[in-house]
Amino acid sequence: MAKRTSKFLKGRRIDPAPLTPTTTIAELVDGAFIAYNGARLREACQLFTRKMLEPEVTIGMSLTGALTPAGLGMSALIPLIKAGFVDWIISTGANLYHDTHFGIGLVMREGRADISDIVLRAEEVVRIYDIFFDYSVLLDTDAFFREIIGGKEFQKTMSTAEFHYLAGRYVHERERKLGLRDKSLLAVAYEYGVPIYTSSPGDSSIGMNVAAKALLGNKLAFDPSLDVNETAAIVLAAKRNGGSGTGRGKKKAGLSGCFILGGGSPKNFLLQTEPQIQEVLGIDERGHDYFLQVTDARPDTGGLSGATPGEAVSWGKVDPERLPDAVVCYVDSTVALPIITAYALAQHAPRQPKRLYDRREEFMSLLTSEYRKSKRR
Repeated sequence: MAKRTSKFLKGRRIDPAPLTPTTTIAELVDGAFIAYNGARLREACQLFTRKMLEPEVTIGMSLTGALTPAGLGMSALIPLIKAGFVDWIISTGANLYHDTHFGIGLVMREGRADISDIVLRAEEVVRIYDIFFDYSVLLDTDAFFREIIGGKEFQKTMSTAEFHYLAGRYVHERERKLGLRDKSLLAVAYEYGVPIYTSSPGDSSIGMNVAAKALLGNKLAFDPSLDVNETAAIVLAAKRNGGSGTGRGKKKAGLSGCFILGGGSPKNFLLQTEPQIQEVLGIDERGHDYFLQVTDARPDTGGLSGATPGEAVSWGKVDPERLPDAVVCYVDSTVALPIITAYALAQHAPRQPKRLYDRREEFMSLLTSEYRKSKRR
């Protein structure tokens, strides 16, 4: 009698084709990333490209770690936005501050992590691991932000999305005058109507300059309640209205996808939108539909950065029925993001930009309307 084949031996045979000088990024990922974290990176590429980029999915991205100083704003994040592959963003303020250097014509350079910081300080060179830049880059960027936030349109309380949109307009104009193009994430997000939030606006040089101007009577202030409610409204609208027509008079349900780079506060701010909707506002919802995280954090320390999508289910952050559509990739973001970006751009046609920034009032009206019907008021 022939031996029954175990159900656990149904996976594809490990027999990859040799790599050649003409191997494409898709062939590399699909064929050679077979096991371990290589396999998780392949699953991340395929989840993002084959499922998350469907038209009915609204994709939120969180950015942690010094990604823009390493040039990933220009090489990966801006191409993703221009292709319509990222709809809204939560970032550390530091990523947006350092992004601005490039948009206003300042320079950052490759360096080395083993150079004495005492020597660098004497040379007025600032270091982010193995990235070097002159101390004047900080001073010039500070001066840029202090100048623009003195403008009349900034003299009020606002969400961080509105602030970044207004700032992005100025960076976009500075790029134009300098003959630059697609150097700044802020500028491209402004151009494409992608709202960018910062979960801790005081925790960066941008926030430090806002605080300095406040000492002299500047009226700019960030309202965290606006950020909490606007981000929840984006997710609720994505689930209620994010679908596209099927051509048969029916509308596919909208879906929400989370693309998490690193962890920290931006990760939580992205994911907490669902508990805000369900737990706090008492609106009927089940959780985000897609969870894709690139991280080097361990789950067993109890920190949010390493928390798994399964743990997120217990908070209502992720729909339990969608756990098969969740991938955690334990790879440095500076390695994974360019590969995921190149794979997606090669394998998927551009999507129509959703321009969510332009629809914030509409989304807030939806959120308020559903909250008024809730018993949790």
